[in-house]
Amino acid sequence: MKNPFRHVQLYNFLFYCNQNPLEKVVLDCGAGGERPPLALFAEYGYKTLGIEIDDAQLDKADKFQQENNLDLGIAKGDIRELPFENESISFIYSYNTIFHMTKAEIGKAIAEMSRVLKPGGYLFVNFVSTDDMEFGDGEKSGHGEYIQKEHGTTVLHSYFDKNEAEGLFGELKVLFKEVRVREGYMQQQKVRRGFIDYILEKSK
Repeated sequence: MKNPFRHVQLYNFLFYCNQNPLEKVVLDCGAGGERPPLALFAEYGYKTLGIEIDDAQLDKADKFQQENNLDLGIAKGDIRELPFENESISFIYSYNTIFHMTKAEIGKAIAEMSRVLKPGGYLFVNFVSTDDMEFGDGEKSGHGEYIQKEHGTTVLHSYFDKNEAEGLFGELKVLFKEVRVREGYMQQQKVRRGFIDYILEKSK
């Protein structure tokens, strides 16, 4: 299988994980879709687990696994109530997923991921920032929260200021932070996307 995943953010997380002596077990919180990033970690010898709440995204992931003769361990579940024991998983990530919840729900999800993470383990999480061109569009539902149209469906986006999300991390230590603003063209229209990426460590 050729690696189908193109985003450099999780390659960076993989680099960090590869330097960590903990057992190579990784959990994807939001693991569905046509090209599950867990395939990248599987190529590097990791035991993979995934949680996905959306049935349509689960079906896409199942199709990918069948076509590539893979079992990535993806099951239906909710990031806010992870079905794993305390301090049982070495590495966890939530990529382009967590900001589709309210900020209160995001706080619960981060607390759950922290609960499940082993001491010394790493967590990657990213947020859409207030630098994004769509910040402020749609129906406002809370502070920095907007109900918007995306690919023909209605979705929630929670937007974060540069340092806002750090109030949700509790005792997790920031190892890496990148504030990204990406500008370009899509379908001949200029676009600007803003993200904030974190790699966090749970204290030993």
